[in-house]
Amino acid sequence: MRMNLIYGFIFLTLLTSCEGFFGDKTDISFIDIPEYSPRKVAYVPVQPALQNFVRPVDIIAGFDELIYVVDEATEEIISLDESGRELGRLGLKGVKSVAQNRQLDLLAIGKVEVNRGGNLLEFTCIYRIDMHGSGANFGIQYAEVTDTLIHPFYFKSTYSSSDVDVEFNKIAILQDNRFYVTRSGTDNNTQKFGGPDDAILLFDSDGTYLTPVSVNTPNGLFRDYFKKPIGITSFVQPPQISAFGSDHFIFTSVSENTSIKVQVIDYIETDFGANYEPRILFDRDTTVSDGNLTTPDKFERPVSLLLTGDGTNFIFVVDQAKDSFYQFTVTGLEGVKPPPGAATSKYQMASFGGSGEGLSQFNQPSAVAYKNNIVWVCDTGNERILRFKLTTDFQ
Repeated sequence: MRMNLIYGFIFLTLLTSCEGFFGDKTDISFIDIPEYSPRKVAYVPVQPALQNFVRPVDIIAGFDELIYVVDEATEEIISLDESGRELGRLGLKGVKSVAQNRQLDLLAIGKVEVNRGGNLLEFTCIYRIDMHGSGANFGIQYAEVTDTLIHPFYFKSTYSSSDVDVEFNKIAILQDNRFYVTRSGTDNNTQKFGGPDDAILLFDSDGTYLTPVSVNTPNGLFRDYFKKPIGITSFVQPPQISAFGSDHFIFTSVSENTSIKVQVIDYIETDFGANYEPRILFDRDTTVSDGNLTTPDKFERPVSLLLTGDGTNFIFVVDQAKDSFYQFTVTGLEGVKPPPGAATSKYQMASFGGSGEGLSQFNQPSAVAYKNNIVWVCDTGNERILRFKLTTDFQ
């Protein structure tokens, strides 16, 4: 043991006394140390804009992998393929929005005229459209209306004068083809069976009316929780193979008296029953993100929103009054997580817009869809459909 220590000491002495024994130390001062910064995060236009429309007010990417656009001016649903090529059109009175269930039927909100005691009245309705029609072929050119749900006759046999002012707005599909509908009107009496006019309704898959949604909060149970609800999206989204999820939903309000206009509502099942409850999202911490979904007065007129179903879990919101498109995470953070190598972990803003006719500007946008990393927006006032891709998807 003593001899090993002596030899070790001699070896170290030789190394320290023989300068340059292993060569001179390499000078690396000429190498610049790289400075990492976030890549630019933005939605860039996919050209060309699609312009074969008069007043496009709604758009969806269906479970059948097709795109459906509602043109309010021509009262038509237009079917497109992924490239934007038109496949066919279906005319429906007063049509203003569309959804598709997992059986590939379309559910469209429109208007219907009803003769009541010699009076011809117009009521909001939901059309169920079989895309096969009476044959084996599939497509909008073969489609037929097979059922019509008319307000208020899905829950009562009579009507009141205020019923003609009620509007169905948007539809969200659930895993088993039940669906939510946003409804607005002038009579918010909570005592009636159908609930207040401003409501979100739950229907069974066959169109049977089930219940208005009541929301349980720390301040109690509210049957009149929703104020002028318009947009709605569920957690069940294409692609069809992975379209599973709970009964949670996200909705938008256009009420001037509501400061938080976009909220997530969770469906909670317990041993004592089931409740709908508002979700508490990420704290508004500007060190993490510059914006948040539930920031008071963030939006002015958010008429449409969408949760992506491909695992990115983005929430898209379209604000018609601000001519803007907003992007959030499902936890409420505004922006996109920075790419690897970035000098910051703060979420990078990707929302954009502004009034105009440019390819990243809008005039009264009214709806948003998403398919294969492409965002589709109804730019209603400019009579076109715009498409965008997030730059962080580019290789």
